[in-house]
Amino acid sequence: MKTALITGITGQDGSYLAELLLEKDYDVHGTIRRSSVDFRERIAHLEGHPNFHLHYADLGDSMSILQVVKKVKPNEIYNLAAQSHVQVSFDSPEFTADVDATGVLRILEAVRQCDLTDTCRIYQASTSELYGKVEEVPQNENTPFHPYSPYAVAKQYGFWITKEYREAYNMFCCSGILFNHESERRGETFVTRKITLAAARIAQGKQDKLYLGNLSSLRDWGYAKDYVECMWLILQNDKPEDFVIATGEQHSVREFCQLAFRYAGIELCFEGEGENEKGIDSKTGKVLVEVSPDFYRPTDVVNLWGDPSKAKRELGWNPQKTSFEQLVKIMVDADMAKVAGERALQQVRTNLAEYLEKGIVK
Repeated sequence: MKTALITGITGQDGSYLAELLLEKDYDVHGTIRRSSVDFRERIAHLEGHPNFHLHYADLGDSMSILQVVKKVKPNEIYNLAAQSHVQVSFDSPEFTADVDATGVLRILEAVRQCDLTDTCRIYQASTSELYGKVEEVPQNENTPFHPYSPYAVAKQYGFWITKEYREAYNMFCCSGILFNHESERRGETFVTRKITLAAARIAQGKQDKLYLGNLSSLRDWGYAKDYVECMWLILQNDKPEDFVIATGEQHSVREFCQLAFRYAGIELCFEGEGENEKGIDSKTGKVLVEVSPDFYRPTDVVNLWGDPSKAKRELGWNPQKTSFEQLVKIMVDADMAKVAGERALQQVRTNLAEYLEKGIVK
């Protein structure tokens, strides 16, 4: 039985990867951080599984990483933990650098210090944000990097230090350059989930309007559940190499928004340009989507489009297993159910309060 260690196991990708590896009969270990808020909702259904184990560790603490690696002695490490929000990196650049850059070094050094260089393979989650101010489309493994945010700069260090340890110490460590990948488990602060949740709430009368940034930004969006399969395939390859993980298709924020509202039962038409653009309900004429300058990034990457040819050719991975339309529908359906559940719970609370006021329940 293979043993895998996943950092960032409570996140979107970590939870899907844990499920995949358990299905493949791995002994799965994950790192979590102590927190006043419980972030384990995505993996709650896995706790209690005989081959699923959690350890306290933090990428900002080299000793905790070293201790976990020494104890688990993994055959594979998937470093998915990160401060992964681009906007937050402008507000917390030092924290972002410590986790997303130096944190990668701590993982690599832990493997080396524990004498596991010959037996442990390492996957480093990299990002399409490395390409930044895009100079060519689509982007592949040979496209020059031009990072455009503190997050991207930190991730660039993570990419290069992984490559350096591969060459200097003959370690099997690879980077997957991940383009945007979403799911019903995506954090609610990310634009796609923000859109699908707002569409569900507006459709069910729980929200009036959605505010977004640049509607013309172009992204290559895939399904996270498909992308973790490619992460696994990268570490099963005969030789350590870096791969672009993308769909090869590009869509605008406007397209995503229009499709999400359509699946929620609302047909949007857009009018205006730039900060004056609005999304209007074609049936009622009500403005449901507006552009807010508050959501523009100081430097915004507007044209990300990945070329997954190498992963298709060398790993046999299918980048379009889940289509763009299917992805949006999966997310909207999940959020429609979530909002409906919240409404039902609120109704129960309201009824209970009324009963208490009338003295029916004592």
